Amino acid sequence: MRVVIARDLATALAALGSSGPNARILAGGTDLVVEMESGRTRPDLVVDVGRVTALRYVRETDSGLELGAGTTCTDLLRSPVAHRHADVLIEAAREVGAVQIQNRATIGGNLATASPAADLVPVLFALGARVRLTSRRGSREIAVEHFVSGYRTTVREHDEIVEAVMIPRRPRAECRAFRKVGTRRAQSISKLVIALAVGPRGEDARIAVGSVAERTVRLPALEAALARDPSRSGIEAAVARSIQDEIRPREDVRSTVEYRRTVLGRLLVRMLREALVTGDLTP
Repeated sequence: MRVVIARDLATALAALGSSGPNARILAGGTDLVVEMESGRTRPDLVVDVGRVTALRYVRETDSGLELGAGTTCTDLLRSPVAHRHADVLIEAAREVGAVQIQNRATIGGNLATASPAADLVPVLFALGARVRLTSRRGSREIAVEHFVSGYRTTVREHDEIVEAVMIPRRPRAECRAFRKVGTRRAQSISKLVIALAVGPRGEDARIAVGSVAERTVRLPALEAALARDPSRSGIEAAVARSIQDEIRPREDVRSTVEYRRTVLGRLLVRMLREALVTGDLTP
């Protein structure tokens, strides 16, 4: 295995551009190092981008918030700009492992790993984020929900790097929420992750869930139903239909299909009631 320690973006892109599909990008290493230690991943080339400062920033733009792919969870937690523009992402970042993991785990890595149990990815879905991919051939942007294509797979080409994540400015009256269910209160891999952003009358809803399929998914039928009837009874009926028709929960060592479907339904009803009926979720 060959290792390239890149100190700038150009070096990283050159290394990837001259490699094949069995190259891997190392940022925080919280996932890749574990996979290499276990033998599940045996790359021909590892490109270490942890020293590329051009990938690590939090920036306010005219359209909202831009995060360099190398931005860590700790960077998010310490950023006043991120707190202003992506409060629910801050909430999720607090749930990513212990402090040591938060110091290493990056937003680009969380996204590019495409684990169905990733904590930050459902939030990026709910916030309508876009991903900028860069290679020596140029750059392109894609909606985050189209970037994640399946179980631990994305549409990233082997010579591309996730350069940045862009989060659009959210409506002032929008309600947003995040919930994670794990075996214990801290430092656990999620059994279920929910993120939502919804207007005060149920309009423009974006609801994303993780750990219920091979990838993070949105619930478009539930989103549409909320716009038609955001009442307490309307929420209950819409959620009941959604958890039967829109998800296919996975069964694994952490949880069963029945558990995931039941808990998802209860949490969605509670979160949407708080947002649309009681108004307990503050925008």
